[in-house]
Amino acid sequence: MNSDETPQEVKKYNLKIEQLEVGKSGKVGILDVELKQNVELKTVITKQFSQVPLQIQRAVYPENSLPGMAYLYIISPSGGILQGDRYKTDIMMKNNAVSHITTQGATRIYSMNSNSASQMVNITLDENCYLEYIPDQIIPYQNSRYYQKVNLNIHDDATLIYSEVLTPGRVAMNESFEYDICYLRTYCKNQNNKFRCLENMKIEPKSQNLKTEGIFGKFDIVGTVYILTKKKYIIEIENKISKNLEQFNDISIGTSILPNDSGIIVKILGNNTENIFEIIYKLLKITRKEVLGAEFTKIRKN
Repeated sequence: MNSDETPQEVKKYNLKIEQLEVGKSGKVGILDVELKQNVELKTVITKQFSQVPLQIQRAVYPENSLPGMAYLYIISPSGGILQGDRYKTDIMMKNNAVSHITTQGATRIYSMNSNSASQMVNITLDENCYLEYIPDQIIPYQNSRYYQKVNLNIHDDATLIYSEVLTPGRVAMNESFEYDICYLRTYCKNQNNKFRCLENMKIEPKSQNLKTEGIFGKFDIVGTVYILTKKKYIIEIENKISKNLEQFNDISIGTSILPNDSGIIVKILGNNTENIFEIIYKLLKITRKEVLGAEFTKIRKN
């Protein structure tokens, strides 16, 4: 990630101390994956490059209703993101590819006494491709500083369900909202570089009152889901989401249709990570049924 792209609120922490320098081996994780559908209607990896600490496991095909859908798991042997780490993930899908991508576990942002960590994710979907990108939750440790930029380049006739879940930290270690900053930026455009949506979420717990109305209120965890798909599906999907998610207690859910009917954004506030993901899986189930006419099965990771 170009340092010029890093927000000033994060860049101010990038001081020099004795540590493994930014950019050295083990500090820059790279993952570059291309997926295509082959003549047997099976989505396969056609290009793959990785640099530790980012890796990806081979594709598996666990869905009976979608036997050609590739499930991919992003893994990291480091166990978490350290100060000075710079991660970059590129995912390209072509030729009607259909995939579900997730992570091996939570994204843990370790404590920092200098510098910051950043991650860039670029997702590009060509016409008629379909992707569910559902990583596990982000857990910012005490005194951590993290910047994430997600670029979604999604064809108007493709479908992406993208989610991110931000927790308050290691609650079991009495680290709740003890991090310095977590800055999440998501930008989406179509195949002609036409703007579709933009969101910046900057959380600085040590200088903000997060428990006010309009921020977190009585909740600790925030989940965001983008459903970017063909215009003809938008109204029906939004109606089904509103109808099926009314019964959840102790969770606040809001939906909005994006400009030009190009998609739906869903915001979820709660106090239990598992409950947040149950809602995300319900959103997947609704969208997959509407777009692909297939069922979704919750996949175990252990």
